[in-house]
Amino acid sequence: MQEGRLDWDGIRDVLEAVAIPEVSLVEQRFATPPGLGDIERAVREALEDVELPTGSVAIGVGSRGVARIGEIVAALVAALKEAGASPFVVPAMGSHGASTAEGQAEVLAYLGVSEAAVGCPVRATMETVEVGRTPAGIPVHLDRNAYEADAVVVVNRVKPHTAFRGPVESGPTKMLAIGLGKRRGAHHIHRAGWENIHRTIPDAARILVGTGKVAFGLATVENADEEPCRIAAIPPDRFREAEAGLLEEAKRNLPVLPFDEIDVLVVDEIGKNISGDGADPNVTGRYPTPYAHGGPQVNRMVFLGLTQQTEGNANGVGLADVVTERLADAINRPATYMNSLTSTVPTTVKLPMTTPTGRDAVAAALVMCAGVEPQTARVVRIRNTLAVRRMWVSEAARSEANVELAVIEGPEPMDLD
Repeated sequence: MQEGRLDWDGIRDVLEAVAIPEVSLVEQRFATPPGLGDIERAVREALEDVELPTGSVAIGVGSRGVARIGEIVAALVAALKEAGASPFVVPAMGSHGASTAEGQAEVLAYLGVSEAAVGCPVRATMETVEVGRTPAGIPVHLDRNAYEADAVVVVNRVKPHTAFRGPVESGPTKMLAIGLGKRRGAHHIHRAGWENIHRTIPDAARILVGTGKVAFGLATVENADEEPCRIAAIPPDRFREAEAGLLEEAKRNLPVLPFDEIDVLVVDEIGKNISGDGADPNVTGRYPTPYAHGGPQVNRMVFLGLTQQTEGNANGVGLADVVTERLADAINRPATYMNSLTSTVPTTVKLPMTTPTGRDAVAAALVMCAGVEPQTARVVRIRNTLAVRRMWVSEAARSEANVELAVIEGPEPMDLD
């Protein structure tokens, strides 16, 4: 038996002695395009750039919280019906939704994409058909229901990816290659290596376009307030060119933290409904692979809880340094681990240091900031990585912001529990 070992009371003594700096609620202002008011009109105007298919049309819809996705899909369904098509929705989300057909249908329903909401059936399956192989020999899979349809349309938001960089990142191309590939197709593409994925995804998408089934992609770009500010219909032979331009626009609109360096970043909630990695690495600067970059330099990061909507899927938790027992107790391990088994990245599901309370978590993070006095630490607290217009910041952080921050209230002690 080890003599003089520390119990939790000993650790608590260390943490309770840490003086957490007071914080102020501040607001940053973004120069961002206005959101679209009339979604149906925007969709119909976008569809003027493509030829609408007839026959049965599978509409691929993903699992991310794309703004006003239900309205967008409903408008697309109505336009396709008017053109003489028989549309239906298929989940295009790789292994998400616990990698089950029922789970993926439930994700869509939660997002507002149900038969009642969009006016067409939702057909979910995890079965796929291999439709070809990339030049590197990677198998390319397609959702069986989509394969059996006369045409395929994908609806997705264009935005920077959380784990790699390339001319095409998250958007219709990725949805074709990974989303409609279900778990098997997504795993094949990820297994080819993250260092290659910026080529593997477009190569797989070209195989799918080559089947002649892909009619077009309907892409959205959101502003800094998570509102659709552009909707574009892209013919399949222009995916790469058009997406590259939309990606640059999305990068300009991306809401970011206005700091170059942060000692402790506190995130109240993470979840798959916020980012594929729980907290968007483009905001936190913490990436699951070495093939993406950007954002602030964060010394220590704390996650306090999971969103209710993520239903225990804590993918991305491993990017934090400290979490609370409340978060750890809410983790659905099978749902969380399936992400790593599909993506081949175990880092995102490792459990960090876990503390009983939020205050303990922040105090522990401050203790582990070498060379930093807790009372003068640059501390930033956000609700989640989609909500960075307003945040709580310490005076040291506010003084080093790279934009002007308007103080709404404070300074005052941080309310963590």
